[in-house]
Amino acid sequence: MRDFHQLAIWQQSHKLALKIYKALKSFPKDEIFGITAQMRRSSSSIPTNIAEGCGRMSDAELKRFLIYSSGSCSELEYQTLLSKDLGYLPEEISTEITNDIIQIRKMIFAFINKLPN
Repeated sequence: MRDFHQLAIWQQSHKLALKIYKALKSFPKDEIFGITAQMRRSSSSIPTNIAEGCGRMSDAELKRFLIYSSGSCSELEYQTLLSKDLGYLPEEISTEITNDIIQIRKMIFAFINKLPN
């Protein structure tokens, strides 16, 4: 079992989730059950799956949850693009979030590659 709090990948993904929640405050209220809910779910899923994987008993299970986190990164990346294209998210914020997502995804795969087979 690993302490997820100590992982830079978890720390970065937690910061991203906080950034997403803050950005969503300006979204239209009629999107509360639409894109807002989806982005909250996918952004919080990234650090959640890292934490859950760290609580598992094998590296194989940890890898599986890291892969889930990567999938959530892809979901969030698309939702960010959609939000920008709908005019809900300014281009600058969208670019910043997308860059964060790409960096986290790189960290996920680097971590996966460091784990024993």
